[in-house]
Amino acid sequence: MTNRRNFLRTALAGGLFSLLPASKAFAAESSKKLIKPPALKPGDTIGLITPASPLFEARRTLLEVEEKIHNLGFKTKAGKNIFRKYGYLAGSIEQRVDDIHQMFRDDSVKAIMTVRGGYGSAQLLPHLDYDLITHNPKILIGYSDVTSLLLGIHKMTGLVTFHGPVGVSTFSEFTIKCFMQVLTGTVPAGEIGDAPYEDNLQTSNRSWAYRPGAAQGRLIGGNMTLLQSTLGTPYEFDTKKRIIFFEEVSEEPYNLDRMLHHFKQAGKFNNCSAVFFNRMESIKPAGYKPAFNSSLSMEEVIDLVFRDFDFPVCVGLPFGHVTEKLTLPLGIKTRLETDKGRIALLEAAVV
Repeated sequence: MTNRRNFLRTALAGGLFSLLPASKAFAAESSKKLIKPPALKPGDTIGLITPASPLFEARRTLLEVEEKIHNLGFKTKAGKNIFRKYGYLAGSIEQRVDDIHQMFRDDSVKAIMTVRGGYGSAQLLPHLDYDLITHNPKILIGYSDVTSLLLGIHKMTGLVTFHGPVGVSTFSEFTIKCFMQVLTGTVPAGEIGDAPYEDNLQTSNRSWAYRPGAAQGRLIGGNMTLLQSTLGTPYEFDTKKRIIFFEEVSEEPYNLDRMLHHFKQAGKFNNCSAVFFNRMESIKPAGYKPAFNSSLSMEEVIDLVFRDFDFPVCVGLPFGHVTEKLTLPLGIKTRLETDKGRIALLEAAVV
């Protein structure tokens, strides 16, 4: 996977977040009334967009993604700029924004799925028509770099957005079950079961509680690097009385340490209800050799950061850069039980 951190350094140095006058950007309300998009129905059309990096072998990839969506019982409509390429970006800012706007304008499109992540979604936030999105609420789903879009649109409009599979994801039985349950059901999904995990006789996904307990709150979260990039911008995520979820991939423990301490020093854990992580299996020193490395482990970093707090914390839920994926709706009331490693969605995410 491309190293997002180097891209972010370049982006921030280049002032990508200053494209809109600060007075206009910060005029948006910090807390919007929650908007739930219409539920997906059999035969509905899902719009496909690439707001971040371009597709490799684009036509083959699009065919494969379309087949997956069709086999789920839905139609597809690709954005007109889906084959664009501009270096490490899937077209210019204007082209990527135009595809998003067209999908929200198009009455035939009932949901919007990103085909992949990569890098570049955060560039689009100052250029989005949030009034258009507010008045045409639709399901928007993705993860990884798409965290920026999910957070920004949720913050600026109140729309429930969905951290879940992208088009190139593996649609396993568990992933499909959760995807359909959350996006098509107009009643609370309730407790979401454990994902299968079969490796060396381990048959459960298995999470562990750093601090046992149960908590309720509205969901907020996503990829840690992208969450960090919102700090100090109009799109900064609110954590008051929220259950925060974090996922990350292929970072070393010191990077996890830096990001979590940044959140801690920014006050993001002061009033939250709970925190949970995905399996974080790839968080390890480069060239990992357990007998000889001098490094904190991921578990030791979590202890270092969260020992000063008393809210529930657990690690190991299936979402983000893993095969088995939950679909997690931002803004929805949720209950977390860290002892069991279970979450329950207490209200429907769609209407």
